Amino acid sequence: MVADVCAVCGKPLPGRKGRTGRSSVYCSAACRQKAYRERQQGGASVQGLIEDIGRRVTQLVPQPASVLYSGVTELSDAVARLRRIARVARDSAGDSVTPADVTKASEPSPAAHDSRASRASRASRDSRAVQGPELTEADFAVLTESHRREIQVHCYRMTGSYDDAEDLVQETFLRAWRARDAFEGRAGARTWLYRIATNACLDLQRRTARRPQRYEPIPGMNHGTGEPPARVTWLQPYPDDELPSAEEQPEAAAVSRETLELVFLATLQHLPPRQRAVLVLRDVLGLSAAETAEALGLTVASANSALQRARPTLRDRLPGQRADWTTTEPTDAQRAVLQRYMSAAEQLDFAAMTDLLAKEVTLTMPPNPFWFTGRDALLEFLRPTLDPSSPMFFGHWRHLPARANGQLAAGGYVRRPGTHVHRAQVLDVLRFDADDRITEITSFEPHLFPAFGLPLKL
Repeated sequence: MVADVCAVCGKPLPGRKGRTGRSSVYCSAACRQKAYRERQQGGASVQGLIEDIGRRVTQLVPQPASVLYSGVTELSDAVARLRRIARVARDSAGDSVTPADVTKASEPSPAAHDSRASRASRASRDSRAVQGPELTEADFAVLTESHRREIQVHCYRMTGSYDDAEDLVQETFLRAWRARDAFEGRAGARTWLYRIATNACLDLQRRTARRPQRYEPIPGMNHGTGEPPARVTWLQPYPDDELPSAEEQPEAAAVSRETLELVFLATLQHLPPRQRAVLVLRDVLGLSAAETAEALGLTVASANSALQRARPTLRDRLPGQRADWTTTEPTDAQRAVLQRYMSAAEQLDFAAMTDLLAKEVTLTMPPNPFWFTGRDALLEFLRPTLDPSSPMFFGHWRHLPARANGQLAAGGYVRRPGTHVHRAQVLDVLRFDADDRITEITSFEPHLFPAFGLPLKL
């Protein structure tokens, strides 16, 4: 049976006797990584992707159910990718108009050579011997689609907003299409797209002039005795499912976890836009000083100067000990705390909720103005909302686990008094202290639930 062999090398798959969960479609990590590289390279063409989808359809088998589910999941991913490629090709053909840009409309061509060996190998792969005038809408869509996820992550780092990042990816691809004659295929499309995306982010930041503020006290509300935290009203979470896994891209996954932590993202927003861009290009993406300067239209001296100003500012605003803010892979103990956190809310168990919180716990709710520092202040706020006899009783809760920015999270659904449906209410992203108590809760509005694979109602 076709479903019993590796999708890459054709060797038999390991037996699944006694095992549960999703079936593997690869016989080894090497085959899985090879398949991932092939997907990233975009296949040979749109026609190649269509043929691959046809092949996957013929390989579907109805039994066992786990094999069918695995095959349909792989097929769905391929179809979704083809749909994105078709959309980019359609939009490119229409050459739709975007708002006036602060940076020049025609992006410069990529540098002749990437300076690092890893980027040089990608450059060879990405150029595909396709040059400006010969680049069709379909060729362009395949080329850009293979970089969609990392460009989106880059825009998210630059803006701190998932919504803005999605919009900026589309704007980046449209700008790239209009500037395709400048792409000579000499160096990687990756560097070229990063350059265009960075300028698109800078344009947005100039138009919006966002600056972090401090939370202000709300009359009549006990916020606690701690200092008001920084208020980044546009901060949004990023779903872990959209990041490369450690199995697919070990180095990329480590960098993603380290530079997508909410503490780091919020601190990054304090930097002036150009300093932020220089720091991300140099310290996160690993571009050279010359590449960074060219991408931003600066001299090398100016780029180095901006980096020298950005690094100490970032260092001063981050917590003193890296262990106080770095997100590592959640432990079993922390996963157990998450389950207890969800159960306490669902059972309206105030005492259990109290036991889970660190004494110095902080709660913020971007973009809303509510904030609390310290367990006593937070519990004073929560008590009436979890008490069915209180006029401030919020309703009955259910939760689904999630992951955001490398951290454990809980999607909360509330059934308000007098209603019969649990509707999406809040996404709580949790951070833990050394004793596995909850030391920080960042509560986000629910419109991004679908991005996390969460329904809007139960």
